Amino acid sequence: MSKPESRSEPGEERNPRPKRQPERHSGGDRRGAIAGLIIAVLILGVGWWLARDLTAASRMQDCLMSGRSNCNVIEPAR
Repeated sequence: MSKPESRSEPGEERNPRPKRQPERHSGGDRRGAIAGLIIAVLILGVGWWLARDLTAASRMQDCLMSGRSNCNVIEPAR
């Protein structure tokens, strides 16, 4: 018996190598995650600062609206 020859188109190789998909590095995914984490931490920090500032302003307004004149916060000496 003879081996059946596979007919190939002109320009094709007989045993073409399967094309390798490029290796995907997860570095880009980590960069996005780290950037998101940094943005989240910044937003939390700004929110915390704003909440403290608004709370202090609210206390000052409450004090002034009650008719007091000595509303400044007195910090103890260290």
